[in-house]
Amino acid sequence: MSKTFFGGVHPPTHKAMADSKPIKSVTAPKKVILPLSQHIGKPSQPIVKPGDHVDMGTKIAQAAGFISANLHSPVNGTVKAIEEAAHPISGKCLSIIIESDGTGAERQYAPVPLDIDKLSPEAIIQAISEAGIVGMGGAAFPTHVKLSPPEDKKIDTLIINGSECEPYLSCDQRLMIEKPQDVVRGALIISKAVGAANCIIAIEDNKPDAIKVMRQADTRIVVLPTKYPQGAEKQLIKTVLNKDVPSGGLPFEVGVLVQNVATAVAVYEAVIFGKPLYERVVTIAGDCVKEPGNLLVKIGTPVSDLVSYCGGFINEPAKVIFGGPMMGIAQGNLDVPVLKGTSGILFLSKKALISEKEGICIRCGGCIRVCPMGLSPTNIYYAITKDKIDLANEYNASDCIECGACSFECPAKLDLTGMIKYAKLVNLRQNGK
Repeated sequence: MSKTFFGGVHPPTHKAMADSKPIKSVTAPKKVILPLSQHIGKPSQPIVKPGDHVDMGTKIAQAAGFISANLHSPVNGTVKAIEEAAHPISGKCLSIIIESDGTGAERQYAPVPLDIDKLSPEAIIQAISEAGIVGMGGAAFPTHVKLSPPEDKKIDTLIINGSECEPYLSCDQRLMIEKPQDVVRGALIISKAVGAANCIIAIEDNKPDAIKVMRQADTRIVVLPTKYPQGAEKQLIKTVLNKDVPSGGLPFEVGVLVQNVATAVAVYEAVIFGKPLYERVVTIAGDCVKEPGNLLVKIGTPVSDLVSYCGGFINEPAKVIFGGPMMGIAQGNLDVPVLKGTSGILFLSKKALISEKEGICIRCGGCIRVCPMGLSPTNIYYAITKDKIDLANEYNASDCIECGACSFECPAKLDLTGMIKYAKLVNLRQNGK
């Protein structure tokens, strides 16, 4: 199957809503909800109990195996409970709930007196693992695992993903504008960890301010045409390096590693300052919130607190989405907390949503033309509607990256992405996973 990037789609970007807003630090909330599952892999295991006092940056849960991640307290306070709580992706999850003591005192981190050139890859990866860093572009794969490919797979090129192709989101753009040296230093540290000789920062051309600043940061920049889903790993590798990651394969198989801009900054802070990942920049946007912006938020902050910080609602939201509108996950309430992988939270009114009834496929081929994986979404759609999961598998449903481009392009407004997600879920269940 060809892996050529088939042009993509061009949804309205809505970037202007927040991309000119500098990052603002939000005061620690009165309560944080910290799910033990904020990453791909096994949930972390609590090492605190109710009644324990914890300081900001204290490890409160440890990784449960190799593909897992440590968890740290984002506040000074007391552990009130370890119980099931709302989770923006899985619905509910065992979580550590901490009540802040209200001091608001930020923990001070001093640079570690290290010469990066003398730092071993093993020491870098250990520091990243200890800090609980995961991919912050949304996938939340434990970073120390991603930086540990099989010994026979050599990484030649590191791509720092600054494309941020989802509409509304601008948290990575602001990091590049406001912390360019931190992005570059994080990239250099990651390059050292995996032995990559080449490092590229890829940015879409609708971010001229970020491109200008990053070019001044003494690093190699590749400017990409603005199209969605440009930021997906395999598509980014194809666009930047003209390399095809094989079906079912991973980037290291073609000698490439991709890391998000925010992840690079977190790596820099962990290795140089010893700072765990307990806060991140989140874009708050949509036509319902009074003051959209980019906020430095403590992990575990309830959405309701962020709504209040942004001045409340000016319109009743018809949908609240974690992430962007193309791949994000709709929420049922405002009790859910910010996770390590939460890049944005959108509050959209009925007016901002496209709501049309499904029609009948007219065989226009639009979904095929825009699919970045070269799939035939309608064939998979009709296979699964007829309960023919084996046929859906023959059409390579598992290769779908769930970007939503096919559904966006479809003139009949078929829920192609939703049905393909369902096909993948059925397949996993049938295989006992």
